[in-house]
Amino acid sequence: MNILVLTGAGISAESGLGTFRDVGGIWAKFDPMKLATPQAFARDPQTVQAFYDARRENLLAAEPNAAHRALARLEAGLAERGGRLTLVTQNIDDLHERAGHREVLHMHGELLKARCTACEAVAEVRCDLAGGSRCSACGREGTLRPHVVWFGEIPFHLDAIEERLMAADLFVAIGTSGAVYPAAGLVGAARQAGIATREINLDPSDNAYLFDETDYGRASETVPRWVEAVLGM
Repeated sequence: MNILVLTGAGISAESGLGTFRDVGGIWAKFDPMKLATPQAFARDPQTVQAFYDARRENLLAAEPNAAHRALARLEAGLAERGGRLTLVTQNIDDLHERAGHREVLHMHGELLKARCTACEAVAEVRCDLAGGSRCSACGREGTLRPHVVWFGEIPFHLDAIEERLMAADLFVAIGTSGAVYPAAGLVGAARQAGIATREINLDPSDNAYLFDETDYGRASETVPRWVEAVLGM
């Protein structure tokens, strides 16, 4: 059995990382046009860097929860049976990897990486970038930006995601708002291809009506329960 799972901010909420579009979420407190666009970075790089430095600090203090660990068990369990779990995430955190995942497609980038705007080199980063930084590849100063996809930029791995989706028997969205494209369009593409679909979420997403099956509740409870059901088949 091949499964493609898409995860969003809801799966990391119980680890203390804020969601974006919920009531009280990150974009309800901050203006994304001032913090998450190429234009904002060009206009005021220090403010943008400080925002992501704070989020990086929050991430480094967080730990994977039961939902992350359950999906890592699913990845291993399907592989043992000759199947495959493709894990696609909209999240820029590394909690899936820390839970034990071997492969994660980060379509919106990774907070613990920085990209040089001069040479495009990507490197791991754990420190603050607001105070100034130097690219380890080209040596230029002040050229590093968060390796994340901002509004107006194209998400990563789209070709690989489409290929894996078309090879899947089941598409599952976990903790997503269903409001951000192209991720929100994956359920429609799956339905057109005759692939079964399932939503696991705290509350119905914007596109919940497109899913064949739905399961609502805390991710730390619903995801492990679903994984055990799949592995017990």
